[in-house]
Amino acid sequence: MLNEHGIEHTYREYTKDPLSEEEIRDVLSKLGVGPRDVLRGRDAKKAGLTGGESDDQLIALMAENPRLLQRPIGVVGDKAAVGRPAEALLPLVAT
Repeated sequence: MLNEHGIEHTYREYTKDPLSEEEIRDVLSKLGVGPRDVLRGRDAKKAGLTGGESDDQLIALMAENPRLLQRPIGVVGDKAAVGRPAEALLPLVAT
């Protein structure tokens, strides 16, 4: 979708180059949300999460298992957006 709009971007293959705990914390801060807000429910169930995990535990688990994290997430400077739907990324690059 970004290509269709002529928006230059860098794609990071999250399964080959997962975000570190520090990077996840930074993205959450830019999104203004907690880890539960970007947790993929289907994958959380598959991973056996109970819902009783602390934020720190969830962030550590997301770093270990990047499929737990919603995607795509676009980051531009100090702003971020979850691309669900993909058009939600467009305001990040609006001038």
